[in-house]
Amino acid sequence: MPESVEKWEQAVTEQDVLEQDQRDRGLLEQAVQDQVVPEQPRQLPRPPKSLLRQVGRAIADFGMIRDGDRILLGVSGGKDSLSLLEVLRHLRSYAPVRFELAALTIDPEVPGFDPAPLTDWYQQRGLPWHYERQPIMEQAREHMDGDSFCAYCARMKRGIMYRLCRAHGYNVLALGQHLDDLAESLMLSMFHGGQLRTMKAHYRNDAGDVRIIRPLVYCRERQMRDFASHAGLPVVPDSCPACFQMPTRREHMKALLAHEEADHPQLFASLLRAMRPLLREGPLD
Repeated sequence: MPESVEKWEQAVTEQDVLEQDQRDRGLLEQAVQDQVVPEQPRQLPRPPKSLLRQVGRAIADFGMIRDGDRILLGVSGGKDSLSLLEVLRHLRSYAPVRFELAALTIDPEVPGFDPAPLTDWYQQRGLPWHYERQPIMEQAREHMDGDSFCAYCARMKRGIMYRLCRAHGYNVLALGQHLDDLAESLMLSMFHGGQLRTMKAHYRNDAGDVRIIRPLVYCRERQMRDFASHAGLPVVPDSCPACFQMPTRREHMKALLAHEEADHPQLFASLLRAMRPLLREGPLD
């Protein structure tokens, strides 16, 4: 096993032991105290071990996070990006390397999108955050040519993310796509593009000045859904009218994969093995 993988997995295991010891000592102290303990503010539940280990393993396998990295995480307000935010915050406290973490939310100015809960969430955690507003839907109506709205929106958001990374000195952009997203992209590429392609786990942008990482590539969507619900994460509902009015090919592919998985429970494990060579780019240094 590569040394980097061992370090990340050892860090997760050591943290498990440390936290259990702290819980045990806390129970003992409470048992011997005969006094009223003031009510403490509610603390966010720790991300599940399975999620932490899968993210830690992906980070190590693909060399995603290096000592001194300044990471900007794109937080849409959905369950996936919010879960990744909490996982990275937790891992940062005992990771084998030191890194900084900040968040970015882009408001596309569509009716119903309310980022206020995210603002409070960032402030409560003392997390550096950036908020950008841009009328993407209005711009799409004027400038979109032969493209889907989702593709246009994604391209515009990516440009904003790169610009903020450069302006504020972030060398890594973290995104919240997971294994389900990668599998859907693979199937879409084969079905409609005639190519074996999917999202990469770790790569550089065309300009070469920002590394893009996807630490959730080993995780299933249902893991983030369960964690977000259990932890009470301030999920912002998807309010994009374009998505509501026109079901996408991706939604069709999601339903197809779910149907197949019902008969073949190891489907996504098999897809991950098949996709693994596609997740890597050439040397990143």
